[in-house]
Amino acid sequence: MKKGNAIGIIELSSLFKGFEVQDAVLKTTKIEKLLARTICSGKYVILVRGEVADVETCIAHARETGGFAVVNALMIPQVDERVFPAIAGTTVLEDPGADGLAVLETFSVASAIKAADYAVKEADIRLLRIHVAMAIGGKGLVLMTGNIEALKSALGPALDFLKDEGLLAGYSLITQPHPDLMRDLL
Repeated sequence: MKKGNAIGIIELSSLFKGFEVQDAVLKTTKIEKLLARTICSGKYVILVRGEVADVETCIAHARETGGFAVVNALMIPQVDERVFPAIAGTTVLEDPGADGLAVLETFSVASAIKAADYAVKEADIRLLRIHVAMAIGGKGLVLMTGNIEALKSALGPALDFLKDEGLLAGYSLITQPHPDLMRDLL
């Protein structure tokens, strides 16, 4: 089965509705669950992957089933394949030495994923991790490595998007990060 390259993100303000929505979309749509869990502040987040039409159907079912509890439900189409291992935390760092490390902090899960997608499509960088919501107050965190100039290029469209949406919590560009710092990131 082809996995599809669209991501659906459903954020709910209710835990019981989160479980109900997760069950409903898994039973009624052709999507792959990437993540579903409680997050900070008593919320529930669901991330799914699939073909655009399937994710659109999933989002519609989530809105219908979730009702009052849906805080946000959106789709990001045409996501770069390099985003998925970063979300799953399966990126392997063979060499802890890096020319640069870019760290983006966002105010939402969806904005972190979308910013990472913009960044990786802009320049030859490596997405290390996209940390979503858990133990960081519902925020998103994107960690990228690469050549400093490539990281600067990658940050351009990601920062433009986040600033336009008012979802940028902050960012850093670290040159020659210490190997111990790099090992701690994964």
